[in-house]
Amino acid sequence: MTDTMTTTPCPALSRRFFLAGSAAAAGGLALGFDLPSAQAASGATSPEVNAWVVVRPDETVVIRIARSEMGQGTLTGLAQLVAEELGCDWTKVTTEYPTPGQNLARGRAWGDFSTGGSRGIRESYVAVRQGGAAARTMLVAAAAQDWNVSPGECRVERGVISHPASGRSTTFGKVAGAAGRMEVPKDVVLKDPKDWIIAGKPLKRLDTVEKTDGSQVYGIDVKLPGLLNAAIRDCPVVGGTVKSVDAAAVEKMPGVRKVVRVGDSAVAVVADTFWRAKTAVEALTIVWDEGPNAGVSSETIAAMLKEGLDAPEAFIGNKAGDAAAALKGAAKVVEATYAYPFQNHATMEPMNATARWTPERCEVWTPTQNGEAALAATAEAAGLSARQCDVYKIHLGGGFGRRGATHDWVRQAVLIAKELPGTPVKLIWTREEDMTHGRYHPVTQCRMRAALDESGNLTGLHMRISGQSILAGIIPGRLGPDGKDPVTFQGLNPGGAEAAIGYTIPNLLIDHAMRNPPIIPGFWRGVNTNPNAIYLECFLDEVAHAAGKDPLAFRRSLMEKHPKHLAVLNAVAERIGWDTKPPSGVHRGLAQIMGFGSYVAAAAEVSVGDDGRIKVHRIVAATDPGIAVNPQQIEAQVAGSFVYGLSAALYGECTVKDGRIEQTNFDTYPVLRLDEMPAVEAILMPSGGFIGGVGEPTIAVAAPAVLNAVFAATGKRVRRIPASRTDLKRA
Repeated sequence: MTDTMTTTPCPALSRRFFLAGSAAAAGGLALGFDLPSAQAASGATSPEVNAWVVVRPDETVVIRIARSEMGQGTLTGLAQLVAEELGCDWTKVTTEYPTPGQNLARGRAWGDFSTGGSRGIRESYVAVRQGGAAARTMLVAAAAQDWNVSPGECRVERGVISHPASGRSTTFGKVAGAAGRMEVPKDVVLKDPKDWIIAGKPLKRLDTVEKTDGSQVYGIDVKLPGLLNAAIRDCPVVGGTVKSVDAAAVEKMPGVRKVVRVGDSAVAVVADTFWRAKTAVEALTIVWDEGPNAGVSSETIAAMLKEGLDAPEAFIGNKAGDAAAALKGAAKVVEATYAYPFQNHATMEPMNATARWTPERCEVWTPTQNGEAALAATAEAAGLSARQCDVYKIHLGGGFGRRGATHDWVRQAVLIAKELPGTPVKLIWTREEDMTHGRYHPVTQCRMRAALDESGNLTGLHMRISGQSILAGIIPGRLGPDGKDPVTFQGLNPGGAEAAIGYTIPNLLIDHAMRNPPIIPGFWRGVNTNPNAIYLECFLDEVAHAAGKDPLAFRRSLMEKHPKHLAVLNAVAERIGWDTKPPSGVHRGLAQIMGFGSYVAAAAEVSVGDDGRIKVHRIVAATDPGIAVNPQQIEAQVAGSFVYGLSAALYGECTVKDGRIEQTNFDTYPVLRLDEMPAVEAILMPSGGFIGGVGEPTIAVAAPAVLNAVFAATGKRVRRIPASRTDLKRA
């Protein structure tokens, strides 16, 4: 074998934080406002500006959005909040992304660019409203100054400023220039949500038309003058490397411009079209050194996790009373072990990035959930300072966490582009590359033991989770000082505003035996609330039946001190008709949890055929997010969450053989089909006083509600996800 390629070293990703570029506001009025998080991140006591609102002379209002749009409606929701406080004409609103380079140049003016954990709107909620209010104050002040009247005598409506006493009026666009020369007010008064006319309303999304008429440009669509295309093959085993490759024959194939080694583990082909690049890279004869993980399999991983179930040492996430003593003295002990697999994000748009590198500057165009992290990856791979680089964010064809914490595809694209200085190169992963080089939902097992007294009351519970830590796998610096991964306990925490357990159990122990197989984990939409809701809610269903009690009544007896959890549970029970007889052959199940700052519950109606096929007829879901910025978006997100959650519950599993992921496309990694989608009824019940997420929480209750209904239908418990692994056929 011969090696005729250029070899490019792959630099390690350092911990140094972000980044570079230049900033210039568009003509008209540009208004900045503070994000408290930006102050902390930059170390500045008084950052100059933070996000920008631009009012153009033609009355167009450009709202700059730091968070990423990936189908969840964040862009529209944030624009609504700014527009509400601004008092502009919603029909004249448009949006744009600032770049992370601009953000750094302004002292991280827009703060955190990360979009994940259902935080896109809620972590910007106050800041963007302040920005809109500041803009309104300055525009009014400019008009009042021109008229020589008090700003307090002026009114604002739909982008028009009026002075009722004199009958004069003007528009935002006409005073934008003068307003832009004024000092940004530090203290502004925000509207009471009860007075909202734009925010809080079910307005149509700003990005719908382009997505339906095909004009929306995604990363995979980027076109630049002189663009070349690249396809890549990375070692299928984590930790493996390229031993040798014969590139001679491939280099002579039509359209091929270059064969490039990418770091130690991958080979790419650059060609004039993607199809030619893909055809050539697949024709390469590569010999892999598969390294120490070549013998890893689903069976060896399962054995590792099983050992953790009995391990004497574990991180404690929630503890009350003495669970061991309660179990020892119980009238009855109920025990079960559940398992949750690796799962792939499987975004509709595979990973891709376009990079252009010169010795002086590197630019990248890519869909990303975190522009700053993408810029960090760009700078590292480019071998340039951050101020010599920038990243242009593009709407995502799906993210689900895959395009957030790690940007391996961006590093690859830059390393390839370095071999063709000045030429833009678009790297697109094939579906097979995307499926086998993901950052997978962490694999875990959970053993639960419940103590019942003679009256069937739950007196104790030990919940031992054994398995993978996301933080240990990709962000070890965020582990607790004792090495604990707090993400593992999502939905099971003793309290707090993010993911508190909804039950009071007098003797409780929830702990985690960390066991990390070499398959790389990642934040997968819903993260650890997904398995934790299955573990707790399905097991409590088991305990209720063992105690001879109705599952709803059993839960209610534990929820007196958890009124918001109870409220959403009661809402779905009432709507589904829990106390009434379901249609013939249909059975019901329910579940609740708190995740990402919101309280959610679901009740499902399910039938199971003689062949064991599960049919989900109807799901009722209740969400209390505190404040609803756009009810229509929330309803859409709830329905969409069940597509994702049910796909995972019924089919989603990545297995490992010989160190590699076996599922390579949707034929072996199926998702929910149109004819399998149940009717979804979303109950929105914002109680006020807080703002929670809506994109991820209800994913977690999809599976346990359905699986509890499956038990009601069959008498069989599904304790291993996906449900397709359990034989539900009638005997």
